[in-house]
Amino acid sequence: MRLTEAYERALAGFDRRVRLVGAGQWDAPTPCAQWSVRDLVNHVTGEQLWAPHLLRGETLTEVGDRYDGDVLGDDPVAVWERAAREARTAFTGPGALDAPVHTSGGLTPAENYARQMTLDLTVHAWDLARGTDTDDRLDEEVAEMVFTYVEPQIGGWQGFGIFDPPVEVAPDAPVQERLVALLGRDPA
Repeated sequence: MRLTEAYERALAGFDRRVRLVGAGQWDAPTPCAQWSVRDLVNHVTGEQLWAPHLLRGETLTEVGDRYDGDVLGDDPVAVWERAAREARTAFTGPGALDAPVHTSGGLTPAENYARQMTLDLTVHAWDLARGTDTDDRLDEEVAEMVFTYVEPQIGGWQGFGIFDPPVEVAPDAPVQERLVALLGRDPA
């Protein structure tokens, strides 16, 4: 599977779950201990809002603080839809992954940035499904690609506080269970 296809499928999976959030669910808790459903959608929406800028070569300073705080406003779904549409266009355009992008980790190959964004969309789609009590099944091919990307790096990422410590699951568990467990979530 091409990386841009994985990104698009992960984006679609998160999108589907955003559209299922009921009016009374925005304050519901998620597996991300500090985040409500709204906080989680705000985080992922903010990430998507940044993408077109970074893929055009803008620096973090040039983007500035325009996406700090609440980006969802009074119509979270509409803001999400716009952010997703613009990010998808940016990631799938001709040559989009050819030049490095500026990230908080420094100048990063755009392919690595796309993998990170696919990871973010995938795991947070699962978190959002759990927070809204909807179907949490992930696209198996995307989950496999993300797991293959994350597994060799997880030890180095643990020190940054990005993910909780891995949860133990059987080595032959389905890839979705191994992925969410590796990222510190209880798949049960």
